[in-house]
Amino acid sequence: MSSRRALKLAEAVRHVVSTAILFELKDPRVRDVTVTYVEVAEDLRSAKVHVSVMGDEKKQQLTLRGLQSAAGFLQSRCAEKIETRWTPRLQFVLDKGVKHSIEVSRILAEVLPPSPSDQSTAEITEEEQAEGNTDDQEGSPED
Repeated sequence: MSSRRALKLAEAVRHVVSTAILFELKDPRVRDVTVTYVEVAEDLRSAKVHVSVMGDEKKQQLTLRGLQSAAGFLQSRCAEKIETRWTPRLQFVLDKGVKHSIEVSRILAEVLPPSPSDQSTAEITEEEQAEGNTDDQEGSPED
């Protein structure tokens, strides 16, 4: 049960951290990172920053280590931009939701055959169009 205050802080942290990663962070390990969402503890002293990283498992782990290394810098950016009594301690967590959904879609596409209604509809539409064109051409001279 997140309070309104925690939700507002989470959104502010997400904005500050994602902007700092994009424009200020110089670590070459941190590339192709998207901050998906932030969870702030009820006491507002810690925050889990969920990130999505494009690339293979090795690149994801390398990027995560780079983000953990830059956590102090990113916390200082949050302290500068967000006025709170305490600056939340940042912890970075890999968000695999996007990758899981892509993998599930790929597996379903392999396992499930294309729907017969999709194929028959496409065939009927092509046949109707072909018949419609010939009917129009045939119907004109007869009238």
